[in-house]
Amino acid sequence: MQPPPPASVPASAAIVQLADAPDTPSSVGVAAEEAHELLARARAFAAPLLSGEVFDTGEAALAHADGVAGLLLGLGAAPGVAAAAYLVYAGEYLARPEEVVAKTFGPGYAGLVSHTRKLVQLQRSARDALADARESSSAAHRAAQIERVRKMLLAFSRDLRVVLLRLASRLQTLRHYAASKQPCPRALAEETAQVFAPLANRLGLWQLKWELEDLSFRFLQPEAYQRIARLLDAKRGEREAGVETVRARLAEALAASGVQAEVQGRPKHLYSIWKKMQGKRLPIDRIFDLQALRVIVPSVRDCYAALSRVHELWQPLPEEFDDYIARPKPNGYRSLHTVVLDPADGLRPIEVQIRTREMHEQAESGLAAHWAYKEAGTRGYAGVQADDTLQAPLAQARKAVLHQLLAWERELAAPAPDASGAEAATVPDRWFDERIFVFTPQAEIVELPAGATAIDLAYTLHTELGHRCRGAKVDGAMVPLVTPLQSGQTVEIIATKEGGPSLDWLNPELGYLASPRARAKVRAWFNAIAQAQTIARGRETVEKLLQREGRTTIKLDELAAQLGFRDAQALFEGVGKDEFPLRPIELALRPSEPAPDADELLAQRLARGASEAAVEGGGVLVVGVASLMTTLARCCKPAPPDRIGGYVTRGKGVAVHRESCSNFRQMKQRAPERVIPVTWGKPGSGAEAAVYPVDVFVQAHDRPGLLRDITEVFAKEKTNVIGASTHSNKGIAAMTFTVEVGDAARLDSTLLQVRQIAGVTVARRV
Repeated sequence: MQPPPPASVPASAAIVQLADAPDTPSSVGVAAEEAHELLARARAFAAPLLSGEVFDTGEAALAHADGVAGLLLGLGAAPGVAAAAYLVYAGEYLARPEEVVAKTFGPGYAGLVSHTRKLVQLQRSARDALADARESSSAAHRAAQIERVRKMLLAFSRDLRVVLLRLASRLQTLRHYAASKQPCPRALAEETAQVFAPLANRLGLWQLKWELEDLSFRFLQPEAYQRIARLLDAKRGEREAGVETVRARLAEALAASGVQAEVQGRPKHLYSIWKKMQGKRLPIDRIFDLQALRVIVPSVRDCYAALSRVHELWQPLPEEFDDYIARPKPNGYRSLHTVVLDPADGLRPIEVQIRTREMHEQAESGLAAHWAYKEAGTRGYAGVQADDTLQAPLAQARKAVLHQLLAWERELAAPAPDASGAEAATVPDRWFDERIFVFTPQAEIVELPAGATAIDLAYTLHTELGHRCRGAKVDGAMVPLVTPLQSGQTVEIIATKEGGPSLDWLNPELGYLASPRARAKVRAWFNAIAQAQTIARGRETVEKLLQREGRTTIKLDELAAQLGFRDAQALFEGVGKDEFPLRPIELALRPSEPAPDADELLAQRLARGASEAAVEGGGVLVVGVASLMTTLARCCKPAPPDRIGGYVTRGKGVAVHRESCSNFRQMKQRAPERVIPVTWGKPGSGAEAAVYPVDVFVQAHDRPGLLRDITEVFAKEKTNVIGASTHSNKGIAAMTFTVEVGDAARLDSTLLQVRQIAGVTVARRV
């Protein structure tokens, strides 16, 4: 068994490592020495903040940062990523970390610090939630795990450097527990085995993956770990001698065939041995005696030449052959795998991997390290932009990494065997049926509800983009806008420069929208259009009224406030919706009458005790006052036998209102001393001929001949129409007629006949 790596890299050793590190190819014009200088500057910045600080794991903060930086450099990551490790940990001890880091190292590093710190907080809270879920049920436990992974995906999609930082940090923490021989918290080890190691596997970070698995195995199942370790140590000499024998034989055979190759003995990891024992139910001796070789050659052609020579030397097992060069793994892994039997050693199996140097480097460092970090990313490090020629391959590499994250998330929903070998409860299908993840052309990942369309995506990206969406390309091919999207697809929105949504998008049967949020945005757009039309119609009506009253210079906001509206727009909207009549506006526009003379009011009060007197030719009796001029109010237009009341005006005699008139009720409250009792006079020679104007409101479904049918009813009932106004909106006609009647009670039969006309819904007196 190989001992675990040291817990951290000493500070002095880290500086030496930076000075002696080989130059890293850079396609963004940043010299290797400048990148190393940046790393040294980041450590110098963080050292005073981290010195003497201890994490809750018991590890010295600076030693942890040094260890993480060393791990990242060992993976082949750019020095700028290793520098970010120091800045992330230093941010924990700064009052305004993003602001300070942005000023010193640039906004790119400030964003990385912010994203990583948020993700760490998320992981801590999720770990606590998992502990609670574990006590309730395994299904709840796995559901909480999936939800955490979903949030991690979104965090990683913003900056993939966060992936390497978090994986390296977790490995350094486990190394610390192993080196210090302290018990590792079980929740931490479980999270490593269930989340971090599978993530490293998906990204092809094999160095991290094997060590994360072995260390979590050591802490979760210490007895099994120690048992396998002891048996490995007992057979170490015999096993190493056997591996060296076949290694030398294969190297000699390849050299004799003219194949330039480096042949290595490949160590078996404890966790992989235990896993193979559990999965294939093999005895431990069969696993221990399995010999493993790795062959590294210059070219793909040499890979197949070496494979042919291996099969000539030993007897191959066809069912154990895998060609990952012709058919790479989803995470980009490429290699030839074969298992052969050595007749000279009792048909013991020999596992052989054959790959090129480039394949080997990618297998060791992973797709993410090779592309997204060595090439600095499309946004570069410290604000340095990548060359245009790198934009496309970097976007493709970033998309490939995110594809792996999505596939890994779905794998976690599969049933997992428990300690007894039985399948544990799986996550309900709804966890994946309710949402999907798609990519933009810039390789940004976007979460959408299941069944979402390109229009849903457009509204998620930006409201205006949704309004102007007219087409979409999915994986480079044009598709109808109603096409449901699938996880992992790349979607490009095609939009016009201006325009708005279609009403068809709100029809659920047509399938344009699946997101309630997008549907609400479309509905809001049409509501805003309708409101604007209503306000315009109300403004036009009010402005016409102002012209008739000669008050076009009045301040509209002050008029609206006087009428109880917050502003003129609200007044226009009320008028446009026919929810607010024009009569109160007319009254507000007319000048206030001068205060009544005190003597006049006193004379009125003294006269109220007198007997009633009829008004000549009027038909209205004013109690206590004879020969007083009376007028019928235009706001309510009273007529017999309405209950009425009188109000003494300034210079216009007594205004007669219906007692139900809202204006009359307001005047009674403002000046009750000016209200006098009135009543209808007894019919006489003058009163018999008296007629009164009355307003009638009719609402109906608009159609040709409607107005003719209504006026025919008035003519049949011998009701004289002296005025009419009509308005039609969206197929609904609203009409107001002014008719003359001698007795308002007779009007009821006329209105009953009007209501019987086809299409009429309302017919009433105003």
